[in-house]
Amino acid sequence: MAENIQEKIDSVYNTLSKGHRKIADYIKENYEKASFMTAASLGQTVGVSESTVVRFASHIGFDGYPEFQKHLQEMVKNNLTSIQRMDAAFAAGDEDLLDRAFAADIEMIKGTRESVSRSAFAGAVEAINNAEKIYILGVRSSASLAGFAAFYLSLIFDNVVLVDTSAASEMFEQMFRISDKDACIAISFPRYSNRTVKSLEFAKSRGASIISITDGQMSPIAEYASHLLVAKSSMVSFVDSLVAPLSLINALIAAVAKERNEEVHANLEALEEIWKQYHVYSNGEDKK
Repeated sequence: MAENIQEKIDSVYNTLSKGHRKIADYIKENYEKASFMTAASLGQTVGVSESTVVRFASHIGFDGYPEFQKHLQEMVKNNLTSIQRMDAAFAAGDEDLLDRAFAADIEMIKGTRESVSRSAFAGAVEAINNAEKIYILGVRSSASLAGFAAFYLSLIFDNVVLVDTSAASEMFEQMFRISDKDACIAISFPRYSNRTVKSLEFAKSRGASIISITDGQMSPIAEYASHLLVAKSSMVSFVDSLVAPLSLINALIAAVAKERNEEVHANLEALEEIWKQYHVYSNGEDKK
C-alpha cells in the first residue's frame, strides 16, 4: 500500500506546491507515523494548514484524507511489528487516546454497515443453517471472536465445533472429518495467522462452505471464501479494533436465529429452566 502511495506521490511530485512537497517528503520518511495522524496534526508537524493536507490527499489521487490515511494504515497493519506500531501511534501526537479509540470504532462500524455485502451475508446465513456441522476458528486476537460466535451458535445448534487453535497439528486433527456438507466460519484480521490460512486451505479442499470474516479482499483468507464478510478494523496502537467484526458476528447470529425462531425459542426456554434450577445467574437476591 505504501509503495502505491509513494508511486502516486512520485508521479506528481514535480507539479506539487511547496506546501505539498513538505507533506510528500515527510510521508516518504515517516509513513508509519503519518498513518496515525489526523489531517490537522500532520499539517502542524510539517508546518502547513489542515486544508493543505486535505488538498494534498486529493491531488495525489485519493477521494479525501480518510481514504489516504486508510491506505497508509493498511501498510502499517500488515508489515510493522507490534512494537513499531505502538511507537508510531504514540509518536503521532498528543490527542486524547480515549477519544481517538471511540472515534475510530464508530467509523469502523459505520463503514462496515455501509459496505458489507448483503448477498454474501444472506449466503452465509443459509450455509450455516444448512450445515451438518459448523466449524469455527480464529487464532490469537481473533480467538475471542470465534469463542463468542461459538457460544451463541451453540445455543441454536448441537453441531458446533470451536476449533482449539493452540497447536497447529491439533487443528487439523479436529477438522479432519470436515466435508462438503459442513460450514467453516474463519475469522482473521491483521496480522494474519498462517494457521488460519492453512486450515482453510484444508477445509476448502474437502469441499466445505467457507465463511471468511476478515478486513478485505486482500486478506489471505478471502480467496478461500464461499461467502466473504468484510468488517473494517483499525488500531490505536498495537491493539487492533475488533468492534466492527463483533457487530457483524452479532448480526450473523441474529439472522441465523431468526430463520430458526421456534427451535431457538424452545432451546432458550429449556436453558432458562436449567439456569434457574442451578442458579447459573444471579438474580440480585442471592446471599453471599
